[in-house]
Amino acid sequence: MSLAADSAPLHWMKITDPDASIPDHPPGVDVRVMLPDHAEFATLREKLLADGIPVRTARYLVEQDTISTLAHNGRLAVTSGECHLTRAVPRIFSSAFDPAASTARDTFDLLWNIHAPIDSEPVTSKPASELVPSDWLGFLPHRMLNPAQAEAAPHILHGEENVVVVAPTGTGKTVIGMMAALRAIKENGRKAAWLVPQRSLTDELNQELDAWRQGGLRVERLSGEYSVDIQRVRDADIWVATTEKFEAICRASSFREALGTVGCLIVDEIHLLGDPTRGSVLEALLARVRDGDARTRIVGLSATVSNAGQIADWLHAELVRTVWRPNRLTWQLPTISAHSDWSQSEAARTRLASSLTGLITSDGGSVLVFCGSKRGVRQTALIIAGSRGANIDGVHPDDLDRLHTACRQARVGLHYKGWDHRQDDERAFRQRDLDVLVATSTVAAGVNLPARAVVVRDTQVGLNNIDVATVQQMFGRAGRVGTGENQGWAFLIVNETERPHWQARLSRGHKVDSQIQSSLPDHILAEAVQRRIRSLREAEQWWVQTLAHHQGSHSLAPLRHAVDFLVEGGYLSATCTPDDDVALAPTELGTVTARIMVSTTVGHELRKALAGEPVPADAEDAEQVLIGALSTIVPKIAQASISEDLKATVLRLLESNGRLHDAFRPDGIGQGRYAPGDLAKATLLTAANTPSAFHARARQIGGIPYPTMYPVLEEAPRYLHWLGTQGYLRTLHPWCAIVAADLSRRIRWRRCQPPRGAGRLLWMCEQIATPLHAEDAVPKLWEAATARGITRPDWESTSRPQGCRLEQDDYVALLRERATGAVLCSENGTGRAKGPVGSIATTWAGTKCATAMLHTGQAVLPALLDTSEEHADIALFTRRGDYCATGWLAAYSGIKHGPDL
Repeated sequence: MSLAADSAPLHWMKITDPDASIPDHPPGVDVRVMLPDHAEFATLREKLLADGIPVRTARYLVEQDTISTLAHNGRLAVTSGECHLTRAVPRIFSSAFDPAASTARDTFDLLWNIHAPIDSEPVTSKPASELVPSDWLGFLPHRMLNPAQAEAAPHILHGEENVVVVAPTGTGKTVIGMMAALRAIKENGRKAAWLVPQRSLTDELNQELDAWRQGGLRVERLSGEYSVDIQRVRDADIWVATTEKFEAICRASSFREALGTVGCLIVDEIHLLGDPTRGSVLEALLARVRDGDARTRIVGLSATVSNAGQIADWLHAELVRTVWRPNRLTWQLPTISAHSDWSQSEAARTRLASSLTGLITSDGGSVLVFCGSKRGVRQTALIIAGSRGANIDGVHPDDLDRLHTACRQARVGLHYKGWDHRQDDERAFRQRDLDVLVATSTVAAGVNLPARAVVVRDTQVGLNNIDVATVQQMFGRAGRVGTGENQGWAFLIVNETERPHWQARLSRGHKVDSQIQSSLPDHILAEAVQRRIRSLREAEQWWVQTLAHHQGSHSLAPLRHAVDFLVEGGYLSATCTPDDDVALAPTELGTVTARIMVSTTVGHELRKALAGEPVPADAEDAEQVLIGALSTIVPKIAQASISEDLKATVLRLLESNGRLHDAFRPDGIGQGRYAPGDLAKATLLTAANTPSAFHARARQIGGIPYPTMYPVLEEAPRYLHWLGTQGYLRTLHPWCAIVAADLSRRIRWRRCQPPRGAGRLLWMCEQIATPLHAEDAVPKLWEAATARGITRPDWESTSRPQGCRLEQDDYVALLRERATGAVLCSENGTGRAKGPVGSIATTWAGTKCATAMLHTGQAVLPALLDTSEEHADIALFTRRGDYCATGWLAAYSGIKHGPDL
């Protein structure tokens, strides 16, 4: 980049008004002008050239800036303007001095250089046969390697060290990953594991590897949406997995041997080490693999790492950086006025996104529009459809069927998790039956949906500020191979206060900073469960291997604080050793927490909150307490958001405790003050108290779009399941465990519309379906059982039911391990229990509890009552997950027939 010196006089302009003029300037001033490549600017361009002023053009120039030293006593200053597409007479924003002016100068210079005349010889590709063994060629998608692939190939195919490849988006890094995987499989006779950041990307990569299956290689996809066959995973040649799923497998002892056979770990989007939500998991995983006994080679792929050298150094890896890309990408920051009113800002962003979309599509181009929320996607898609001639009168963004119809008429598609037509719209956009696709950031992370232009509407995703890596990934969708063009255009809509910040960040590039300290206890516990940390000294040695330590966080205080927290929270046990060390071992609670991948801090807060609650009086009260705790303590659940116009609807659902037939009575008002967590609370109460609303065709639940509820419904069962395990672990009051276990299955299997007490029957359906077949088999088994009037898993027959996936011996063993036939009684506070060997019996009076294990199938528990108590209750938890109880908890033993069954 040929930057002008700070002291050199200059006057650089981006002009979007064909009637603009250039002020007089003294000799020796570096004058440059950027103009739109449009016929109406031809006269101005000719005049400027005649005056000896250098001019370059950009096809879709929408910024207007003046960077100059001609005023302000020779100091560099910048004057920016509101994007001319927003209004007839755009506002001009006040001048800014260093460092904002220097950043504006640098980004102008970048744009100027991108649009320099191309006079060099084009870079050519190389035949794959010159670099790749001949018997591998059938596994590669193309017989030619582009310059980036050809440059990386020798580093991938020779040598044993780790490799980090940094190349612009669209350069075909997937082929580089394929070469790394093929070397591990075909040359070294080991497995390959390929990590991608999102479930949707496992689908895409899995499809790309279909040719490998046809060539005889065994490919297994591992993601949260798919159960896995342990033997098939062990036998596979390559695993395609999300980072979280791979980490979950690492924590499962049944896969330990298979993990040792992985010869190459390919990490797509390795810059996500710096992602606040998933970076810590990736960092802990890479630190473990890098220093593991299996000698697994790490190949990291990224398009957006400015400190790639530091990351490569941490991984003991060779850095391969290529600047070649198959197209020219121009990014701009069209600007709106800053608004104090959120709704005005939202409307301005939507209007400008629609105008930018029209600018591209009127010229025959396709556009990806990214929004920070699902509702933003729907609103923006509707406005764009209206601008393209669709009749949107009376169509509400949450009326999903009418929205889809209107958008399809205008050749506009939508793409977000939970949108029923996502795959159809994605396919239609690829085939150019649609020329606009409005999406959330899911598409940015690598789904190959090329477009001529990308418009990023928002600088926030949900409640969080968007990070520069995500923006660069979004920008990378523009002009990719597949559009038939060699230019891409990317626009991030910003307001006047955000503009200098984003210019600086995009010019500087994405710097990866360790995120592991944000969830340090979770990763220490995970390493302890896998027996890689067995003492405080080993924990300290582990810390030294992290990226955080490599980047300068040398203090051991955070580590020791995290260990203390795990010990105090009951996740680890600590014992002093003769050599002045501290032996660390995971407790049962710690093992369960790590394997379910529940946050230790969130789990601790849940247990503390629930332990402080009085024992509820009945089942409905208990469910409200439990749902209230989840909705305020679990971040992903508490942070679920909803638009302003639907908050009153949420409040009406809360007034009725989720009973839809009460929520919309004439006397329901839905007033009050909306608080964080209310959407989650309303969603879970509705699932608990009106299960019939969650039928397969449901688009709205109580006036709330189903996709808005979906994140809560997907996240809650994991935490409820974790709470449900606490009964057997004796770490929470029985009421918490039994109610949570019932709710977790009712919410997970909501498409079965199960009422209160269905948890045990659903548990049995899960057991006989087996995890691999549960997704399809459980609803069928549920339907067959309830159709015959079966409401609980307490049948006497030992014959396997139709659809059972267990062998007869395993099925009989399951029957022996039910709570069926358990005898529970309490007299004068003394509990007596009979049940399966290994079960846990707990008796309680108020908050006082006593527990015992049934070593011989029965147990006597001590007396708890005093003169102020009237009675005691008792519960039994089996090792396999079944339960039964007396008192009001008996409501969870089975289903009572009612209107929702």
